[in-house]
Amino acid sequence: QVQLVESGGGLVQAGASLRLSCAASGRTISSYIMGWFRQAPGKERELVSAITRSGATTYYADSVRGRFTMSRDNAKNTVYLQMNSLKPEDTAVYYCTATTRSFMPRDISQYDYWGQGTQVTVSS
Repeated sequence: QVQLVESGGGLVQAGASLRLSCAASGRTISSYIMGWFRQAPGKERELVSAITRSGATTYYADSVRGRFTMSRDNAKNTVYLQMNSLKPEDTAVYYCTATTRSFMPRDISQYDYWGQGTQVTVSS
């Protein structure tokens, strides 16, 4: 059972950058495909990004492609989400997640482990 803890959220102005971190413990993250979901008030949780075990392949939602970059450092047991050119519509709670699936899932039900979330607020 892997434990995930997010950090790096905060309140920023539109156009600013934030770097979210997800520190894992209990098991090495090299065993998992990792992902970031976000959930805004009144909306369902959506997949923002995902990365394969080696980091060779990444997925991005259309709304963040070109602005966000997901990476992983298996030696540090940590994954990251670099968020640039932030927009007010990026405001949400961001969750780190892990899956034991051998493919890259896009559905929330296919992810097995979750962090507590970190709040990102972007003002105009």
